[in-house]
Amino acid sequence: MSPSYSTINIVSVLALGALFIHGCKPPHHPSNPNYAIQKPTVKYAPSTKSLDKMVKKLQGQPYVWAEEGPNHFDCSGFTYYMYGSMGIEIPRVAREQAKNGQEIKMNELIYGDLIFFDTEPQRRGRITHVGMYLGNGWFTHASTTKYEVVYSNLNTSTYYKKRLRICRRYLPESQTKIVKVDAQKPWKTKESIKIKATPVVKAKTAPKVIKKYTLGNFYVQVGSFTGTPKKDLLSKITRAGYHYHLIKFPINGKQISKLLIGPYKQRSDAVHLLGKVKKTIQKDAFIAEIR
Repeated sequence: MSPSYSTINIVSVLALGALFIHGCKPPHHPSNPNYAIQKPTVKYAPSTKSLDKMVKKLQGQPYVWAEEGPNHFDCSGFTYYMYGSMGIEIPRVAREQAKNGQEIKMNELIYGDLIFFDTEPQRRGRITHVGMYLGNGWFTHASTTKYEVVYSNLNTSTYYKKRLRICRRYLPESQTKIVKVDAQKPWKTKESIKIKATPVVKAKTAPKVIKKYTLGNFYVQVGSFTGTPKKDLLSKITRAGYHYHLIKFPINGKQISKLLIGPYKQRSDAVHLLGKVKKTIQKDAFIAEIR
């Protein structure tokens, strides 16, 4: 485990924080960051099922530089927290996480693998950001521009695809073998998205078009379900005049569905809708960005 930042001379930390504290480099951070590493409590067994529980729970949580949970995260703090919660110790900062674990190729990515990026304006190959792969190009990460935990997609985002530097696997091999076949199936969305095929996606399993609406990246996520949400809930959404989308993907042989209202081009539009959705449809709804 990395030494606690509380043991480091505070003057040196403040002077060198941007280089040595964390691989992510957002444009701002708290005036008094908490540099002490908070080791997460072990709550889960190491598995993709455990990771999926945390992914569902943490979407939309605020980004805060130098934090590793349980309620606020920077990018490497997010991955550090999820793996630490399963008793798997990984380095705290992104550039060190990228040096450990099993190196894999992009076309070998499966659920739970970590992917590392160089997000500097002038790319020099340095590791400055990390996310966790979910399948068919999707990954979750604590965004350094949106300042919350969001979904993005390597296949549809040229920004992230060009900046991907290395991929690492930390989940024990005994667990990755169990879910390898299911984890390689693509996420299915209700929006028709043109995606350049990757070696792990077969043409016959291309995303299914169910309902089309205006393009955008912001949604109100109503919830996550095993199988398909009940028809009564879907009807309630459509009766209210909203367009919904389902993102479907397999976890440990079970089909999981994320129910989203949208998309909306502007985040402000989704935020405006969120209050109404909480009152009339689902009190635990939250904002989700999918790119």
